[in-house]
Amino acid sequence: MTRPTSRRTVLTAALAAAAGAGTVASAGPASAAPTRTPSAPAAASLVDNRFWTSYTDWRFGSSAGTRAVAGRRPGLVISAPVGTTDYADPHTGTTSTWEYATWTSPVHRPDVPATEVIASWNAHTPQGTWIQIELRGGYSDGTDTPWYVMGRWAAGDTDIRRTSVDDQTDGRSTIWTDTFSLDDAASGLRLVSYRLRLTLHRTPGTRLTPTVHRVGAMASDIPDRFTVPATAPGIARELAVPRYSQNVHVGQYPEYDNGGEAWCSPTSSQMIIESWGRRPTPEDLAWVKPGIADPQVCHAARNTFDYQYDGCGNWPFNAAYAATYKDMNAVVTRLGSLADLEKLIGAGIPVITSQSFVKDELTGAGYGTSGHLMTVIGFTADGDVIANDPASPSNDAVRRVYRRREWENIWLRTKRYDANGAVRGGTGGVCYIYWPADPSARQRSVLRSLGLA
Repeated sequence: MTRPTSRRTVLTAALAAAAGAGTVASAGPASAAPTRTPSAPAAASLVDNRFWTSYTDWRFGSSAGTRAVAGRRPGLVISAPVGTTDYADPHTGTTSTWEYATWTSPVHRPDVPATEVIASWNAHTPQGTWIQIELRGGYSDGTDTPWYVMGRWAAGDTDIRRTSVDDQTDGRSTIWTDTFSLDDAASGLRLVSYRLRLTLHRTPGTRLTPTVHRVGAMASDIPDRFTVPATAPGIARELAVPRYSQNVHVGQYPEYDNGGEAWCSPTSSQMIIESWGRRPTPEDLAWVKPGIADPQVCHAARNTFDYQYDGCGNWPFNAAYAATYKDMNAVVTRLGSLADLEKLIGAGIPVITSQSFVKDELTGAGYGTSGHLMTVIGFTADGDVIANDPASPSNDAVRRVYRRREWENIWLRTKRYDANGAVRGGTGGVCYIYWPADPSARQRSVLRSLGLA
């Protein structure tokens, strides 16, 4: 199936079609997976994670004006800019001059030749700085992709407007907002290697610098499937995670993705950020109108908003927002099964998952969605999924219990039928995972087993 020309276009159409039909359309990615012949490799072989985060990692890349800094949390900073560049911000109409320096990762050859790659990063960008993340891949036929922009990002929105970049393609692969995807995976073409390039920018004549603590990507080749194998229940545990409803914010700050009705991703992010004991400061929230309940959700929406996508559902932008809080790590990845998710819950790590479904596919939800994020906080003794679902009428109603078999299928599949019987795509197990820089030994072990630590 040909992927749509714009993920935002797909969601806008879904919102229109859902009006009056009891359907929720949220800002999570929901574009269709490329058509290819189903196969049945082990789930663990479908995903490869590689992240650069240590002092050694930063030193082994190719640097032009950047340097590695050691310490409790190593990073990459500007040492001596290699030049200046003019950036014409398409969302403000302003052209500004910036000093810049670059770092390029070593070539990584994923264990799985990939049809999709999603990059994510963790960085500190004080006012007067921003970063650009690019990817260049090697195809299985020995040729290369161009350098693709995976994001232009700053924690705030006063210097540049954080943005994805549309219309990037070489006729064989395309960037769909935040995801590199092969155009025709059925052809057998695969991405067998890639490099990432960071460009760090700062105001000329200053000593400011961004600090990048983590950059990397998840490469995957998930077969087309309408159903996934069932798993047996494992642990029974529920984590303490704050409950926030996106619907409490309907109509608020419509400039950020039409207000709360599409804020599933930042609302879920805020729940997990606070479960780790991090919160925005009163100064951070000073811009929010007095009297608004849970102003930190508005703050999360503003600070995850992608001005090109015109939404808050850019996956890496949500992870990058979570990592702006002190000593937080955050990645976008895919998990292979509920067993992987149970390992994380068992170690005390909640997970944000992305799924799409029609109303009767998830008992008790009461809605259908073309793409929605929710927070998995535990499992019952019967193995059912306990989720903080932001598509709830109030904070008190956010905690839900969903049937295990229904839930794992809508999350892990890559193909589905919409309410009109048309074939659509699923996310194939996409999730956000956030954790502190000083995890427990058990948490570190589980994260390492998934290629994340």
